[in-house]
Amino acid sequence: MEKRALIYTTPTCPYCRLVKEFLAQKGIPYREVNIAADREAREEFMRKGFRGVPVTVIGTEEITGFDVPRLERAIAGLQ
Repeated sequence: MEKRALIYTTPTCPYCRLVKEFLAQKGIPYREVNIAADREAREEFMRKGFRGVPVTVIGTEEITGFDVPRLERAIAGLQ
């Protein structure tokens, strides 16, 4: 399993910044997708049923918001 996260974000989202800082502190590389700037990504985001950012995808986990316990469990699953 790839040890990398995908984060759907917007530039003004404070929780998006918290997730990015959290992952950086844990040494987990991530790819950020700005749904405010990328129309195709925004459409894909909405097709998946998401409505708010951040959404962090780690492995098979899709985590909405800055949910530290779920982020920790998903990271542990990468080991």
